[in-house]
Amino acid sequence: MNAPPTSVLSDGTILTLVDAGRIRIDPWDPALVQPASVDLRLGNSFRVFHNYRATAIDLCEPPRGLTEQVTIEDGEPFIIHPGEFCLGATRERVELPDDIVARVEGKSSIGRLGLIVHATAGFCDPGWRGTLTLEFNNLARVPIRAYAGLPIAQLSFMTLDAPAQRPYGHAELGSHYQDQVEATESRYGASANARSG
Repeated sequence: MNAPPTSVLSDGTILTLVDAGRIRIDPWDPALVQPASVDLRLGNSFRVFHNYRATAIDLCEPPRGLTEQVTIEDGEPFIIHPGEFCLGATRERVELPDDIVARVEGKSSIGRLGLIVHATAGFCDPGWRGTLTLEFNNLARVPIRAYAGLPIAQLSFMTLDAPAQRPYGHAELGSHYQDQVEATESRYGASANARSG
């Protein structure tokens, strides 16, 4: 069976779907819509790693308590030091229907300053609800100051060939991050139903 091709949604389609309530982004600012994506802003929530608490990260028995929650005020910088890896959350909460997926991509202008916004966790399943946790890595040789509210990433959308039979959040999936509101540490291996995401 040949499935029809999926397509990346254009600015006009994104605006139409948001107006219809099929895609939800809160807070919503239509000025953040790009030709084929929506800019996402940095929120106030971060997680920093305490590397001294574990000698290694064993994926068969992932350690808990490796990160600490940090919340900053508007106008206060969050400093990412050279070589540092940390997590941050978007200001926007995103909700997807069961027939649309999304991808988080770093902004080119941010990457050219040495800040990698995500390494692997750029996929949002159909049915997703919540803020997005971003993976930050400073590849520059100097610290980078980040501020809540600055555009930090972009979200593009694609249609599925058919609605997902078990969208993210389905009881059978063990979806660990549904409805997250802050930067959330890894829950890999958290249950027998653990899955990537």
